[in-house]
Amino acid sequence: MRTKTFIYSLILILILPGAFLTACGSAAATPTPEPDTGTPEWFDIELTDVQTGETFTMNDYAGKVVLVETMAMWCPNCLFQANEVRKMHQLLDNPDDVISISLDVDMNEEGDALKDYTEEYGFDWHFAVAPLMVARALGNLYSAQYLNPPLSPMLIIDRNGEVHQLEYGQKNAEDLQKSLAPFLEP
Repeated sequence: MRTKTFIYSLILILILPGAFLTACGSAAATPTPEPDTGTPEWFDIELTDVQTGETFTMNDYAGKVVLVETMAMWCPNCLFQANEVRKMHQLLDNPDDVISISLDVDMNEEGDALKDYTEEYGFDWHFAVAPLMVARALGNLYSAQYLNPPLSPMLIIDRNGEVHQLEYGQKNAEDLQKSLAPFLEP
């Protein structure tokens, strides 16, 4: 009799908590992952163009080709690279469907100083100080090297919102034009 009682007790001890746990863990309690929209979250974060004061997001340029350069004002390689971006736009005859964005990833630099920098050198495309969330996204999604401006890190965002990384290092205007060419074809 004791063996029978022991077996029933053991069954209750094992089954009863399992039944409670199963009842408490419904499918509705587990969050369903969001469907992949195809673009990274940082595309939705507002940036402020230091030259105009207007805000924009990467998603504002959907359907266009976007060249993104991370930079800092103290970086001589960045100044060289920005001049090559300007030459590239001239080689391409400044098409409306190619957007350049230079993101200052130095958290110690401010918008007013960046505006002065763009005016001093005559740069006429979007320059913005990258908010912390954008800088983190660049470092986490692509590489921490995107936060190291002297390496001249650059991305191309194609018409479909896909991100393509360019090789590190300085790129002349002709090489930038060649890198963009496959994405400019309709």
